[in-house]
Amino acid sequence: MISIYTLTSELHDEKAVDATTRQYLQGLGLEYRFCGGDFTDYGTDSLSLIYVRTGGTEGIFLRLLPTLLKQTPTSPFYLLASDTANSLAASMEILSYLRSQGLEGEILHGTDVCVACRAKQLAQAGEARQALKGMRLGIIGQPSDWLIASTADPNMVRNILGIELVDIPIEEVTETTKKLPLHESCEHTEREEIRRALPRAEQIYHALHKILDDHCLQGFTLRCFDLLSSLQNTGCLALARLNAEGYVATCEGDVPAMLSMAVARAACGTSGFQANPARIDTETGEILFAHCTIPLNMVERYELDTHFESGIGVGIRGYMQPGPVTIFKLSGDLQRSFMAEGEILCSQAAPNLCRTQLLIRLAQREDASYFLTNPIGNHHIILPGLCADLLREVLKMTP
Repeated sequence: MISIYTLTSELHDEKAVDATTRQYLQGLGLEYRFCGGDFTDYGTDSLSLIYVRTGGTEGIFLRLLPTLLKQTPTSPFYLLASDTANSLAASMEILSYLRSQGLEGEILHGTDVCVACRAKQLAQAGEARQALKGMRLGIIGQPSDWLIASTADPNMVRNILGIELVDIPIEEVTETTKKLPLHESCEHTEREEIRRALPRAEQIYHALHKILDDHCLQGFTLRCFDLLSSLQNTGCLALARLNAEGYVATCEGDVPAMLSMAVARAACGTSGFQANPARIDTETGEILFAHCTIPLNMVERYELDTHFESGIGVGIRGYMQPGPVTIFKLSGDLQRSFMAEGEILCSQAAPNLCRTQLLIRLAQREDASYFLTNPIGNHHIILPGLCADLLREVLKMTP
């Protein structure tokens, strides 16, 4: 929801300003809650716009500022400025003051279409931030031993994103799985070793579903390689299904990848493919990403295979349609992020890589050097569509 608050000089005729306001806001075509000069609940909606209706309002804003900072100490200020009554001039003076005090802000001004588009984007980013607050994500079994750069501080995650991290022993997956009955799978395959592995893969899926329910989780990251020895199978099929059902589900106990996927789902409403680069061409900006699972709602078709490294269990070889994508990663300390837009050229099925393989060409080929000079871990989240700007707005709103 967008809420609109107003600043108005006492020198202007209130009725005339109200008439101009109605006309201006109607032209934007936005759905909003009009609060006028009552700032009591400022900052409670996904986007709070301060409509600077006239000039001479800088002092009014200055008097309000201490109260507004108490209500939203870390959020940027968004000023709405029309092209009448010195609205823009006053907004520029206010923004200049905010910047001088080390505070963030922006003026929304221009054509009705541009202003409305920007307001909708900011509101969507605000809704994403609200969706993250109170989210509970499980760390099942702790990060894999090789993920030496892929951890996170639970207190920082709670304070900045509002997400609660819940530690769950990997043994809970093993024990829960073994208590469940084995059933014939609805998946079809001609390979005998896959047919034999499917009932256990189905058990793992139901076990993880139960753990989500028992711990009131919206997602998790799973130390999945431990299942190769304890259950002689993988979590690849389970993660592919759970992601498609709307949960956040990542591999190898990678906490930053899980947080990245959670932010992306809250912002864009889509599943994400956790994968690592297997080949990078910095001259063309082409990168081959691979992993053994992918959300089933991201692919046009898929095949069942074994898990690549172990050759056992059930892995997923998914095929995505060519089209635009965004590559995203948030660091474990939440201080860095990477976003790059590009295009899927094709899906591949090389035998010497993890089963799902996507060849992506980055829109800015120079972005490819990031992976070789300053990467945030090895796993990255691939999202359908172009959403880098929206992700930036969500992260800009973090404390």
